Amino acid sequence: MATKEFPLVPEHVEKIKTPHRTIATAIPVPESVELLKKMRETEPRSMGGQPPVIWDHGEGFTISDPYGNTWIDFSSGVLVTSSGHGRKEIVDAIAGMAHHGMYHAYCFPTRIRAELVEELQATIPEPLRRVFLLTTGSEATECCIKLARTQGLAKGGKEKSVLVTFHNAFHGRTMGAQLAGGGAGLKGWLGDLDPRFVQVPFPDGFRQPDTGFHVFEKTLSDLGVRPEHVCGVMSETFQGCNAALMPAEYAQALRRWCDTHGALLIFDEIQAAFGRTGKLFGFQHLGVVPDLVACGKGISGGMPLAAVIGTDEVMNLYGPGEMTSTHSANPICAAAALANLRVIKKEGLIENAAKLSGVLKAGAERIAAAAKGRVGACRSVGLVAAVQFTKPGTTEADAELAWEVVYRAYQRGVMLFAPVGVAGCAIKICPPLVIHEAGLQEGLDVLESIVREVA
Repeated sequence: MATKEFPLVPEHVEKIKTPHRTIATAIPVPESVELLKKMRETEPRSMGGQPPVIWDHGEGFTISDPYGNTWIDFSSGVLVTSSGHGRKEIVDAIAGMAHHGMYHAYCFPTRIRAELVEELQATIPEPLRRVFLLTTGSEATECCIKLARTQGLAKGGKEKSVLVTFHNAFHGRTMGAQLAGGGAGLKGWLGDLDPRFVQVPFPDGFRQPDTGFHVFEKTLSDLGVRPEHVCGVMSETFQGCNAALMPAEYAQALRRWCDTHGALLIFDEIQAAFGRTGKLFGFQHLGVVPDLVACGKGISGGMPLAAVIGTDEVMNLYGPGEMTSTHSANPICAAAALANLRVIKKEGLIENAAKLSGVLKAGAERIAAAAKGRVGACRSVGLVAAVQFTKPGTTEADAELAWEVVYRAYQRGVMLFAPVGVAGCAIKICPPLVIHEAGLQEGLDVLESIVREVA
């Protein structure tokens, strides 16, 4: 679903100066409007959906424009900059690799690729073992789909090719990723859908109140899908639109079901991995280990890099040269990712996410309470929360209210990305993992006051 464009008419707003926020100009900044208009005239309309701020530089959990304004960043650049903006270790790693004279290597071996794979391999539980480095989350989920279908065909013939995913899931914007996604609004361009991609309800306890695993089995039966025809089941560990972890009991039942029927269990951890949930991987909350994990976003701290992590059996389905990517483990991106992962470990950022999870949860619940019945669901885990604005007493999305909250937040020095999820009804709160309690609380207080006003 398309979100609304933010207006480019400067408004005189309250001037703000706190330790973490500065609003010193009209918003949007008058001097920025010409550039913003030019971007809207030369780029696809799809690029105009975020608050009209010229991002210039950042430090830690704040982002600044060139005109003297600074925002508490509750976006992390869409859950990417986990170790903070302007991170010296990452900057030095990028510059060091560039000055070394190596900024592209295709699939030819490099030492930095070996070091990054070794760093990742040291963190993953058995039987996960192999790491395939790619560029984007969509590329990673596409790879998982390919591997599941490939193994299914090898084990059960052409009938074992059904991939099961979940309602309201988001796995990327490429063709396979959107076939696997659970949002009907993103699939219109596909025309006739592939019947080998099916969705079942996600056990979020809101839009799907019954979180028992029997719903999974019944839905497949109702769809006419025989278990032996399923090659894989792919789910986000927590759905991006609601920040609700899959219940552990459900995940464990799903693991048993996949084992019984020879299907791969795949977790899309593009948003969840590398500390966001208060654990290294989101699936570590669930008491299961998948066969494949798709990673991205927080893996590199800001550079385009993703990964598929899997078992020996699955990752070796293709021979030399048969599964590659032009920019796989680009040396500069790999250097940034290695520096980012070491910062996360050295500074205890996973532990920080776990420590502050209660602060975020309480703040999100205060925001929900301030909405006077216009928030249907409020979920959080670690340092990510989703507040879903709905018509009172229903699950019907209230996208206008969600957009208004984001709009007013950027006028007051708190940066959110545009609403996401079902019909664009959810605001996501996902600051860099370096944030401290005072900064987190300040941003939450601003959002609570805004929701109290607009609700």
